[in-house]
Amino acid sequence: MQIKEFADFTGVSVRTLHYYDEIGLMKPAWVDPITGYRYYDEQSLLRMQEILFYRELDFSLKSIGDMLSSPDYDRQRALEDQKKLLTLKKERLERLILAIDGAAKGENVMTAFDKHAFEKYKEEAKEKWGQTAAYQEHAEKTRNYTNQTWGELAERLDRIMAEFALCMKRGETPDSSEAQQLVKTLQSHITDNYYTCNDQILLGLGQMYVGDERFRQNIDRHGDGTARFICDAVEVYCKK
Repeated sequence: MQIKEFADFTGVSVRTLHYYDEIGLMKPAWVDPITGYRYYDEQSLLRMQEILFYRELDFSLKSIGDMLSSPDYDRQRALEDQKKLLTLKKERLERLILAIDGAAKGENVMTAFDKHAFEKYKEEAKEKWGQTAAYQEHAEKTRNYTNQTWGELAERLDRIMAEFALCMKRGETPDSSEAQQLVKTLQSHITDNYYTCNDQILLGLGQMYVGDERFRQNIDRHGDGTARFICDAVEVYCKK
């Protein structure tokens, strides 16, 4: 298919396909050396399918590119993981839908957002790190975040934790390329959305995941030992 046909078939714009080509995320199957026309084939469709699944899960284009280009990438295993992550997202949306129904009936549904716990962590963070540059950066970067933005970011972070759990359950070790890529994704998520997460801060976060019982229990919802697995993977990453 030519680029316009491929764009119409996959539901993305021609401009998006040009951009994916530019950043190396998805190259055309063939480019006519005379006309410069781009052509796409069945393998292109499979590649686009994988990209769209990950985009639905809110992965950044850089993260998607890193995963798809990894020598350890297993397409079948990736599809199984995507299904599990989409199921988690579905369950969260179902909880929110039930919360909306409850709110419409006048019920108290704040447990769906765990606002009290969030405010408690917020106050503790301010007390411990309020004078640090990282905290000031966090306050400035998140100043205009809406409740929806906070919820989406929390959901994205929870999905990263779920991916660590899946990685652990597959028998991967903390120093495996897959686990190390997830640490990189975690660090990027924090830096992009909250504050600059250098290796020293990241190491402290990893230790907090196992040292603070509240964090450990929340992370281990995805599987016993997930917090420890993340902590160990972070230590390997930060000592490279």
